[in-house]
Amino acid sequence: MTSLALGQMRRRPAAFLGLAVALFLAIATVTLFGSLFAADVTSPTAARKAADRPGLMAIAGAFGEIAVLVAFFVVVNALGFALRQQHRELALLRTIAATPRQARRLVRGQVIVTTLLVAAPGWVAGAVAARSLLAELRRRGMAGPGVRVPGTPVPMLVALAAALAVGLVASAVAARRISRIPPAAALAASSTEHGRTGAPRLLTGIGALVGGGLLLRLAATRPAERSDEAGQAALLGSLVLLIAVALTGPLAARVVAAVLGAPVRALAPGAGWLADANLRGYARRLSSAVVPVALLVGLSGTMLLMTHTAERAAGATATTVTSATDIWLRQAELALLVCFAAVSTVNTLVAVTAERRREFALLRLVGATRKQLLRMLTAEAVLTTAVGVLLGAAVAGAAAAAFSTAVAGSAVPSIPVADCWWIVAGAAALTVPGILATGLRAVHGPAAELVGGGRD
Repeated sequence: MTSLALGQMRRRPAAFLGLAVALFLAIATVTLFGSLFAADVTSPTAARKAADRPGLMAIAGAFGEIAVLVAFFVVVNALGFALRQQHRELALLRTIAATPRQARRLVRGQVIVTTLLVAAPGWVAGAVAARSLLAELRRRGMAGPGVRVPGTPVPMLVALAAALAVGLVASAVAARRISRIPPAAALAASSTEHGRTGAPRLLTGIGALVGGGLLLRLAATRPAERSDEAGQAALLGSLVLLIAVALTGPLAARVVAAVLGAPVRALAPGAGWLADANLRGYARRLSSAVVPVALLVGLSGTMLLMTHTAERAAGATATTVTSATDIWLRQAELALLVCFAAVSTVNTLVAVTAERRREFALLRLVGATRKQLLRMLTAEAVLTTAVGVLLGAAVAGAAAAAFSTAVAGSAVPSIPVADCWWIVAGAAALTVPGILATGLRAVHGPAAELVGGGRD
C-alpha cells in the first residue's frame, strides 16, 4: 500500500506539491509560536517582567491563534482538493476489489508520507522565524533582553502531531464518500459533478455562519478600552465566516457567478457564455478556485480596515511609540496571513486548471482553437476573481463593521479606498496570470492523445 501511495503522489505532483507547501507552512507556524511560548515559560521571572508591554505569552497567543487556524484551514483545503483529483483512481481501485478500508489506508498513507517529508524543513523554518521574531520583539521592548528560545524539541513534536492529526481527520472525512459508495457508482461519480451541496455540509456551513455572526456580535459589544479583545473576536469571526463560505461554497459561488455572468456574456458572447456555463455547471470546481481568493481578500481586508479604524478611533490619544508598535504587530500578522492565503490561491488555481487537460482536448476535437480556449479561460479567470473578491469583501466588511462599533461607536469603519484597490489588484494578479499560464500549458499537446489518456 505504501508503494501504491507513493505512485499516486508521483502521478499527481501538482496536487501533492500544494498539499506539501500547506503542511510545511502549518508545521513552521506551530513551531514558531510554540517556540515563543516555550521561551516565555523557560525564561526567569525577572527577564519576563523586563518588557514594557504585555508578556511574550500574550503577544504570541494573540498573534498565533489566528495564524495557526488559518494555516490548518489552508491544509484542509489543499488536502480536500488533492483527494478530489484522485477520485477516478480511487474509484478504479474499488472496481478491482480494493476494499473501502484499503482506499482509506491509501489516503492516510499519502498524508503521513507528505507530512513526514516536509516536517524537517518546517521545523527549521519555524525555529529560525521564532528567533528572528523574538529578536525584533526584544528590540521593540515587547520582550525582556534575557528571554531566549530554548533548545527543547517539544514545539517541533507538537507541530508534527498537530499536522498529522488535522491531516488524518480531514482525509478521513474527504475519503468517506468514495470509500462508502458502491464501486460502479464511485467510477460513474468520478466523471460527473453533483449539482447539490450535501445536507450535512450545508448544515455545518449554516452552523459556521451562525457562529461567525455570534463572534462578530461579541466583538461589537466590547467596550472601547478593550479594543484588543474586539479585534481578536472580529478577526476570528471573519475566519469562521470564511469557513462557512468554504462549506457552502458550491451554492454561494453559483449564485454570485449567475449574477456576474450576465455582463460577461454580454461583453463576450462566445467565450463569455462558455466561461459562465463552465463555472455554474461545475460549482465544486468553481468553489475550489473561489475560496482561496475569498480567504485572501477577506483576511487582508479585515486586517486593513481594522487597522485604519483603530488609528482613526485612537486619534491624538495614542503615543507615537504605542501607535508604531501596534501598527507593526498588525502589519506582521497581516503579512503572515496574506502569505498563507496567497499560497493557497496559487496552489489551488494551478491544480484546478491543470486537471482540465482532457476537457480542453475535447473542446479542441469539436473545433475550438487554442486562442478561443484562452479567451474562455480569461473570462473564467475574471469571473473567478470577481466572485472571490465579492465574497471576501462581504466578510471583511461585516468583521470591520463589528470592530468599528466597538472602538468608534459607529458601524461604518474607516475605509482606505486606495489600499482596498491594492488588495483587489493583488487578488487579480495571483488569479488571472495563474489560470492563464497553467491553461496555456494545458491546451498544448495532441488533443486525441490527451482525450484517450483520461485526466492526465
